[in-house]
Amino acid sequence: MLNNINQTPEQKARDKIDMMLRQAGWAVQDNDKINFNASQGVAVREYQTDAGPADYMLFMGREPIGVIEAKRKEEGHRLTVHEEQAEGYAKSTLKYFDNKPLPFIYESTGELTRFIDTRDPKPRSRPVFSFHRPETFKEWRKKGKSLRTRLLAIPELNREGLRDCQIRAVNKLEVSFKNNRPRALIQMATGSGKTYTAITFIYRLLKFADAKRVLFLVDTKNLGEQAEQELMAYVPNDDNRKFTELYNVQRLKSSYVATDSQVCISTIQRLYSILKGEDLDERLEEENPNELWQPERWLPHKEPMPVVYNEKIPIEFFDFVVIDECHRSIYNLWKQVLDYFDAFLIGLTATPDKRTFGFFNENVVSEYPHEDAVADGVNVGYDAYTIETRITKNGAKIFAKEYVDRRHRLTRQKRWTQLDEDVVYSAKELDKDVVNPSQIRNIIREFKNIIPKIFPGREEVPKTLIYAKTDSHADDIIGIVREEFNEGNDFCKKITYKALEDPKSVLAQFRNSYSPRIAVTVDMIATGTDVKPLECLLFMRDVKSRNYFEQMKGRGTRTINYDDLKKVTPSAIITKTHFVIVDAVGVMKTLKTDSRPLERKKAVPLKDLLYAVMMGTAHDEDTLTSAANRLARLEKQITEQEKEKFKGMAGGKSVNQVVHELLDAHNPDRVEAVAREQFEIKPDQIPTGEQLEKAKGELIKRAASTFTGELIGYIEDVRKSHEQIIDTVNLDTVEFSGWDKQAKDKAKDVVDDFKAFLERHKDEIMALRIFYNQPYNRRELTYKMVKEVLDVLKAEKPLLAPARVWQAYEQLEKVDGHSQSPKNELTALVALIRRVTGIDDVLTPYDKTVDKNFKNWVFKKQAGAALKFNEEQMEWLRMIKEHVAASIHFDREDLDYAPFDAKGGIGKMYQVFGDEMDGIIDEMNEALVA
Repeated sequence: MLNNINQTPEQKARDKIDMMLRQAGWAVQDNDKINFNASQGVAVREYQTDAGPADYMLFMGREPIGVIEAKRKEEGHRLTVHEEQAEGYAKSTLKYFDNKPLPFIYESTGELTRFIDTRDPKPRSRPVFSFHRPETFKEWRKKGKSLRTRLLAIPELNREGLRDCQIRAVNKLEVSFKNNRPRALIQMATGSGKTYTAITFIYRLLKFADAKRVLFLVDTKNLGEQAEQELMAYVPNDDNRKFTELYNVQRLKSSYVATDSQVCISTIQRLYSILKGEDLDERLEEENPNELWQPERWLPHKEPMPVVYNEKIPIEFFDFVVIDECHRSIYNLWKQVLDYFDAFLIGLTATPDKRTFGFFNENVVSEYPHEDAVADGVNVGYDAYTIETRITKNGAKIFAKEYVDRRHRLTRQKRWTQLDEDVVYSAKELDKDVVNPSQIRNIIREFKNIIPKIFPGREEVPKTLIYAKTDSHADDIIGIVREEFNEGNDFCKKITYKALEDPKSVLAQFRNSYSPRIAVTVDMIATGTDVKPLECLLFMRDVKSRNYFEQMKGRGTRTINYDDLKKVTPSAIITKTHFVIVDAVGVMKTLKTDSRPLERKKAVPLKDLLYAVMMGTAHDEDTLTSAANRLARLEKQITEQEKEKFKGMAGGKSVNQVVHELLDAHNPDRVEAVAREQFEIKPDQIPTGEQLEKAKGELIKRAASTFTGELIGYIEDVRKSHEQIIDTVNLDTVEFSGWDKQAKDKAKDVVDDFKAFLERHKDEIMALRIFYNQPYNRRELTYKMVKEVLDVLKAEKPLLAPARVWQAYEQLEKVDGHSQSPKNELTALVALIRRVTGIDDVLTPYDKTVDKNFKNWVFKKQAGAALKFNEEQMEWLRMIKEHVAASIHFDREDLDYAPFDAKGGIGKMYQVFGDEMDGIIDEMNEALVA
């Protein structure tokens, strides 16, 4: 242990530098005691050069390769001023050597260290966590050119199979690398292929820049598994082998990191624990830390426990670090992981905020927002539909003496009891302290009722994701959904980490199979999960975080081709053109803040305190005492059975023992006792301040070792296990159900865009020419002519699919036959063209127009003394009418096909109508399309 009491600042800095060098594998020696056999890397103090003695000279074998200029701590802010001095030593001639200029230069205070690789193009110093290892320098010299030099030689990108937004991102990122920009941000809309883009540039870095190793950093296990699957499936466009056949990929599942892996996938939580030399509770990898706990809430005064140097994963272990969902992974204690590595940092996100831009030095190499992705057809946009109920808005009151159910949160057991006093609950308390089944039921019932309105023509419920507040809330929703839709268990399932059924299996079914039609989640698939057939998001929980809300919305933006959509949603008549947000809690209207609020939270949940203790980031007296006091109060409330279960999960420790361990860390007597034991201090001696701090750290670590994610989860469940009131007294009612203003504005844009398309092509496409300029020729309109309009529309404006434009009209004006939806795209297109060109005053399903015109025509033909059609003739006329309603026009040749051929075809019709047959056909073609 170092005795720093009488040392000068320069000596303290040298001691710290010595320690850092030894950790990095260097033998540190005085210049009069050099032994090059001690290690492959030797750092010699005060080695003489023709420019004077260098603070440290670095040797590989007997060859000088680098120099360290040491400065006292107070010079940290001026390290760059000393670069010239350090470079002077590097260019000097060493005593006993006829050396060339040295390639590797450091300036260090022991607290701050900067490094220059003079082999780089335009060498520039950069901050590093510690010194590089001798074997690293050996490997670098063997490769000859430095990484930054090799980056200049990356060839032009092969664009085959890549979207324009992906091409731009890769090209601009590689320009950023060539300009030696240490951090870069790729902002790409959800669903536009961020991960595929990342794998593409990772492949190019490994192949063309000879990168040693790349880290793909995520913040949930789920995202890590997805990244691994995409890497396994990736086939580069210049090689027919899969990525995993070319390079080793390892997803970290323990503290072991394979040195022969070119790509490592890890959660930032796991890497943090590895760098601290501690085991990780796997439950910490399952939930998004942004949702689970926010360090700033329970660290008002203390810094997070720092990561420490790890010789198995030195600072140069990764050349590049790709940070997925970086908008939530770059703050607080996680930032240390990123600062540790001497690597290029590349952030991936769809929803950056100001701090994200700041962290990446405002080096945004790709900006591809959701609006651009929608315009390019990479994403689909959304419409918003609002359901408001009285209790959702205002809460309710249950009067004293009313009988209600009380439900145990964990066991779900109910008991019937009478209230002693009035219970008034707000909307915020719904589904926590009070559950109102009527409120849930009215939302679900209204949702069921509006499906024909928001998804016309569907025979099944579109794939829908419901966001619930808690796991318990999710269970309540599922039961009511199954009941209101009169469906079985497969129809609606829960996808949360606490679900009994494997959440991955249910997610795969939701993505690829007909059932379930509805999934309910809390946060497991709120972000980063690809469910392409998803067409509806029902929010039954509010979200305050702007970024998190954008991520949740992003689940619906994924595109899917028509054939794949029909596999899971058979009644879909067109490809997915948009999705619908059904807002049942006002989530679209509430004020949103940045993901991690800057203000300190005074009231800290017990769960957050305990996670802080477990992670070792809570070592101040306030936090540990608060956690202890709350556990002590909890001990008085829980049952003997619950105490025994706690003991089993806490390694045999009772709640009281755990409380004492938390308090011991700041109990002076206990700290001194541990210090005396730890350092074998005699009774007549007094422990030093440093020894006491060491003992306190040991006590904190001992207290932290008790806690696991499972134990904290149990404590949280027990804490919440007081009963919920089930309010069956107050019945809810729907007060508003309709499209919101934003949806109507979007609908108007769709209709205007469609009108502009027709205007633009009215003189060049035959069908449009007829509708606009030649109304007398409408009888000549054929299926082929209308198909030409549809083909051009799909090619130029794929998002203006007839069904999409039809729905937009429904939001803006009365539509005749509202309950009916178009039978197919062609007849929908005809009806829309008729509305735009003014033939119809209101949008009317084409078959309804044909029905009306048919009745009028038959009435006129049979009026007065004219010969009446007999029943057999009317049967033929109705078949022709149905054909025109579905196929626009009727030709003699159609008589050779169903249903006419089964009735005798052209011969039989001639027999029924005689010489009037052709005249009848011409008249009907003219009359039915009038």
